[in-house]
Amino acid sequence: MPSLPKVENWRDVLALCLVLLGLQQIGSAGLIKAKAAVAPLLIDRAWARSLESSERPIKPWPWADTWPVGKLQVPSVAINLPVLYGDSGNVLAFGPGYSPRSSLPGGVGLTVISGHRDTHFAPLADVAVDEMVRLEGFDGAQRLFRVSNIRVVNAHSEQINIGDADSGLLLVTCYPFDALSANGPLRYVVFAEPLMSESNLSQVRESYPF
Repeated sequence: MPSLPKVENWRDVLALCLVLLGLQQIGSAGLIKAKAAVAPLLIDRAWARSLESSERPIKPWPWADTWPVGKLQVPSVAINLPVLYGDSGNVLAFGPGYSPRSSLPGGVGLTVISGHRDTHFAPLADVAVDEMVRLEGFDGAQRLFRVSNIRVVNAHSEQINIGDADSGLLLVTCYPFDALSANGPLRYVVFAEPLMSESNLSQVRESYPF
């Protein structure tokens, strides 16, 4: 009958298992970081291809459930990001998301774009009234907007009245920006009106629930 391994050998095996487990965790973390680094490059490339081609949607990777529909720029806070289709959690992990219930970037009506408060839309905390916003659509034209209203909205008890008669832009993120949990009801809402337009929040006729 074979003899049992010495206690020292068991300790060596256990140490080896712990090392292998640690290497696996490091490898998983590295893979996540690699995906985070590569995804923006693929999204930028898909947006560039969308501007050059009439074939849409152009997905950043074959299995993606979203695709770029515009590009958002807020120069004062260094936001310069493609806008993705949809506003689910899976989409917002990769960038700001456009609400399909609103107008496409570059279209007529109000465009609603959401983003996470602790990543892509964290700079909104420093945006001020009268600052400029640019929004590019599939036609490549950059439409200019001016921030005219900033509000904190309770999603459980309030609605923001909007309409599609005039163009405008709503940028929405969770609030407060330094909250430990992202599941609170408060939303930080930045409204920007088109330049050379008199549209504002009091002129709209429909409602958009947050």
